[in-house]
Amino acid sequence: MIKSIVVGFDGSEAAERALKMGCELALKFDARLEICHTPLEETVTFAAEAISGFYVGPTAAHDEMLREAAIKVAERARGIAAEAGVPEAEVHIGHGIPAENVLARAKAAKADLIVTGRRGLGAVKGLFLGSTSQEISRTAECAVMTVA
Repeated sequence: MIKSIVVGFDGSEAAERALKMGCELALKFDARLEICHTPLEETVTFAAEAISGFYVGPTAAHDEMLREAAIKVAERARGIAAEAGVPEAEVHIGHGIPAENVLARAKAAKADLIVTGRRGLGAVKGLFLGSTSQEISRTAECAVMTVA
């Protein structure tokens, strides 16, 4: 039985699909859903460009911008979850390496399932499976679902 689900969310389309799948499963199993977001320069650049409508570039990211972008991405994740029927989803903002944060959140939440997108906004380290989702799949202590 699935009682606790953690979804890794970076704001990418793949992460949105993963979050929607996580919400579907949370509703089906009456499970608690937690969303984990770890802001990185790539995420800040994506968010800043989406908000401003013009190219910002990776050098524009700094601590304040990182915090603001993380809040906006968290709000977007909450909105997606609420729209999918899970308004009580918790969003956790981590620091450092996304895979480590998702795994730590899953351990703290005693998650039965981690859901991630196949390719996110991070650097191109994995051709078919993103480096974050690959690391989570390789080291998780619970079931992992990677959404294409």
